[in-house]
Amino acid sequence: MRQTVLAVTFLIVLIPALAFAQATPARLSFEVASIKPAEPITPAMVQSGKLHVGLNADASRVDIGYLSLAELIPVAYKVKGYQVSGPDWMAVNRFDIVAKYPEGATKEQMPEMLQSLLEERFQLKYHRENREQNVYSLVVAKGGHKLKDAPPDPEKPAEGAPAIGQPNNQIQINAGARGATMTSGEIGTVKMTPGTEPGSMRMEMSKVSMEGFAEMLARFVDRPIVDLTELKGNYQVALDLTLDVLMNMARSAGVAVPNAGQRGGPGQVADASDPSSNAIFQSVQQLGLRLEPRKAPVEIIVIDRLEKTPTEN
Repeated sequence: MRQTVLAVTFLIVLIPALAFAQATPARLSFEVASIKPAEPITPAMVQSGKLHVGLNADASRVDIGYLSLAELIPVAYKVKGYQVSGPDWMAVNRFDIVAKYPEGATKEQMPEMLQSLLEERFQLKYHRENREQNVYSLVVAKGGHKLKDAPPDPEKPAEGAPAIGQPNNQIQINAGARGATMTSGEIGTVKMTPGTEPGSMRMEMSKVSMEGFAEMLARFVDRPIVDLTELKGNYQVALDLTLDVLMNMARSAGVAVPNAGQRGGPGQVADASDPSSNAIFQSVQQLGLRLEPRKAPVEIIVIDRLEKTPTEN
């Protein structure tokens, strides 16, 4: 049961890393917006398909479910998660947001409207600065990569199955005794199943870019990951992960995992010297890729002020 819950938790936390798109700037404000604390996700909600998770934008409004400020700020300002420096609690409090665009606005302008929402309702104030940081570069190994191209046709959730999101961008999560599967036309299929080694799990992604893969991997290690593979397009990727790695990832995102022990906490992710973290490096090497440590200047959004709760609707 713990493995199933953990697999579902992983897929839910994975959605922001793989599914958010970038957009062109044009600063606007939502015409109207409702912000409510998100209900905790339970195994019963997962089994019934009654999940409100992720970000879905259509021609007239945006519907956001179960996202934290640590996930919303990178979307709004079009940066990676590691480019935001703020308090640990940003990853803990989660919100449901429904907002309507003003007349003439488009979904491509949604990030800038989200900026206005965060600054008006959460009193967000920030400044930008460049910092020299320890990073990992994701590169192709000397022998070449072993990745397979993603299928040309996008996969779709099965008809009649419970799904998250709008009809044009649905994410379906199915959980069972042997793990969980997330399916979306945008990111293909992501499967989490028990691994061959005791206490391990295997993740298989059918459609991921190297930029998205680097963003996802950064959730498991102690520093940002920069994609320097120069590989374009989408690929099929499989990783073998220990339960410790998965639990640390979930906690770093502020998600509580039932019966998972007390190791780590929000904002704490295993570093490269931790044996559990080494599983990530080994899995990446099996793909014909490498994570190489280096220093690089990174532009950071530094949070100067941010309220835990928004002003009233």
